[in-house]
Amino acid sequence: MSDKTDHPPLPQAFADLGVRTSVLRGLADAQFSEPSEIQKLLIPKALTGVDLLGQARTGTGKTAAFGIPILQMAEKGIPVQALIMVPTRELAVQVVEELRRLAKHTPIRAVSVVGGQRITAQVKELSHNPEIVVGTPGRVIDLLDRRLMNLDNIRFVVLDEVDRMLDIGFRDDIRNILSRLKGRSATDAEGQSHQTVFVSATISEEIERLARKYMREPVEKLVAPGADEKPTVDKIEQFALVVDPWDKYRLLKRLVEDEKPEMAIVFTRTKHAAEHLAKSLTHDGINCREIHGNLKQTKRDSVMKGLRAHKFEMLVATDLASRGIDVAGITHIFNFDIPEDPEVYVHRIGRTARMGREGRAFTFVMRDQGEMLTKIENLINMEITVMKPEGWEPRPPRPDFVPKGSGPGVRDGMGGPARTAKPAGTTAPTPPPPQTISGTRKATLGSKFKTRRR
Repeated sequence: MSDKTDHPPLPQAFADLGVRTSVLRGLADAQFSEPSEIQKLLIPKALTGVDLLGQARTGTGKTAAFGIPILQMAEKGIPVQALIMVPTRELAVQVVEELRRLAKHTPIRAVSVVGGQRITAQVKELSHNPEIVVGTPGRVIDLLDRRLMNLDNIRFVVLDEVDRMLDIGFRDDIRNILSRLKGRSATDAEGQSHQTVFVSATISEEIERLARKYMREPVEKLVAPGADEKPTVDKIEQFALVVDPWDKYRLLKRLVEDEKPEMAIVFTRTKHAAEHLAKSLTHDGINCREIHGNLKQTKRDSVMKGLRAHKFEMLVATDLASRGIDVAGITHIFNFDIPEDPEVYVHRIGRTARMGREGRAFTFVMRDQGEMLTKIENLINMEITVMKPEGWEPRPPRPDFVPKGSGPGVRDGMGGPARTAKPAGTTAPTPPPPQTISGTRKATLGSKFKTRRR
């Protein structure tokens, strides 16, 4: 058989960016045809060797954007030429899987080194001298301190989700690692012998200022169209729902019944909430799993494997997973707990509408959380529609319910400014009716709940 028959057509649009044939074959096998905006910007610039800051909306292919140039420029047989650091174990696994998929027709190998797994297995993989290492900062430092890995051959350094990596929680670890790179200190770019690429969906002025301390000027900042104006994908429909804490589970069940999502992720703020919610959903007949920091790494890996294989319909997750899931087919995001950090909201809802698909995101907002919703809107530069399901009526609190205090109220149903809840006994003006959910969906997940009485 001819070569033309054996292999799918090579993607010419990527060839035009300077990508060589061996990488193009991996792209063709992975069904890449047209580069995304960030890939168009970053790939040709990265191939020139300059340091880069890349910003693009979630779900637009940032991993391939920095991975393709590394696969092309790395040399076979030289260990640890590229170090890619990520904030979570799940994201490390995801990045390695993507790189291996694209490297199928190249001799370049990638491995992950993360906490929560046996270090002996990772040391064994490192003994085979992989060209690319993807890791979480804690495990990378552990391996360096034990002299089980070194950075003598480093040519490429990538911080994926740089906003999180240079946040307070990781900043000291990143400084520790980057200070060990050959020929430079943590804050001095003189004598740098490697290329640095930092990417994220959101890059604040403070994070950009910190990032540039670890980079060689002139640094080129590449911003995909719209990423700095609205860091959420346009194809995600976003809604906020005002709800009392005792009504949140009932509202979630109602939304699932109405929306009938094919695949959904429900985000909670705490591990305990994720455990409790997953048990309740399972009790009500939903085929769901949970993922959070209390699970052993083997269990987390199993859950992620099941999610990618579409073996269950709903995942209940903490923010551990908001930056580590790139799974096709996630149609809905439910923010059961609104995130305190607006940038976390961007990464949560970015798990749907990946690579041009459509998705819907619903965020539950309690009456003292109006300011949190406003901060999210300020970040994404858009107003989120406040709505309620048709016919939905809130219930009074249970006799044993203890309120958590008062605070700024949420907006009215028409999206007006946040306002303070009025004291008991006063009459608030009646807002115009909020938008209701309508339309039909494919009968899947929502059919597990009994139809409500009308």
